[in-house]
Amino acid sequence: MIVSPICSMLGIEYPIFQGGMAWIADGKLAAAVSNGGGLGIISAMNAGGDYLREQIRIARELTDKPFGVNIMLMSPHVEEVAKIVAEEKVAVVTTGAGMPTKYMGMWKEANITVIPVVASVASAKMMERAGASAVIAEGGESGGHIGEMTTMPLVPQVCDAVKIPVLAAGGIGDGRGMAAAFMLGAIGVQMGTRFLLAEECGVHQNYKDMILKATDISTVTTGRRFGGNTCRCLKNPFSREFLKVEYAPETTAEDVAELGVGALRKAAVEGDTKTGCFLAGQIAGMVKKEQPAAEIIKEIAEEAEALLKGAAKWVK
Repeated sequence: MIVSPICSMLGIEYPIFQGGMAWIADGKLAAAVSNGGGLGIISAMNAGGDYLREQIRIARELTDKPFGVNIMLMSPHVEEVAKIVAEEKVAVVTTGAGMPTKYMGMWKEANITVIPVVASVASAKMMERAGASAVIAEGGESGGHIGEMTTMPLVPQVCDAVKIPVLAAGGIGDGRGMAAAFMLGAIGVQMGTRFLLAEECGVHQNYKDMILKATDISTVTTGRRFGGNTCRCLKNPFSREFLKVEYAPETTAEDVAELGVGALRKAAVEGDTKTGCFLAGQIAGMVKKEQPAAEIIKEIAEEAEALLKGAAKWVK
């Protein structure tokens, strides 16, 4: 078994986090991942506090293992959900799209481990100074909102820049990716796309079918033209129309921001393959079957362990 500091820090069996995917990562999926030995994470997304509290309580009914909540700091409900995770004393909070400094004292008082997602060395340093216990260095191979750096150069530079533990994310979907992350200096991984095909994931079946049909070139990035809102998703009529409008000479940054409103819900909840935005990472083409979350975790961890043990055969 891979012995990682993040496991002892959080009381989990495997150093594998499930990403906090909006409209997808609910209490049921988080509980399944945690029961499988990883760290399940509920997405607070842009929903209000009632939704989050309900999902936390669903997870608690299904597992007695640690789980986390992902908070997007630009959410209009961030003040409310920040207080709710403290009141509910969840084990872990991961954050994105901003600085969690304002809430760190409240979360630490509730004994919550704070692990922000970062896309650059500068962000990682800021999170360390803010009091984060670890960071997740996420490369642009990920699905959803992404930065400019890819995982291979990002992870080792973040590991060199901070003293706190680093997990890797972006382009990781099997044991090979996990083993590579450890070789780069990470002490764990976070995966989103692979867990879309967990049996316990309640995303619309059309979403799962699109992942199953995906190839290595099935994703595209939108929102690059004006910067700050780049997003990776599967190619479909929505993404093609988005890019057409985005790069029209008359289009403004405000126009681009409006293009994606409600599109993720159409994909995840309604399964609308025409006007929905199906967020997915570049590993989508590697995901070939639906499995229980626990089976996914064990399979990946065992493959990574075997690869790391066998790495010495290349050294003469």
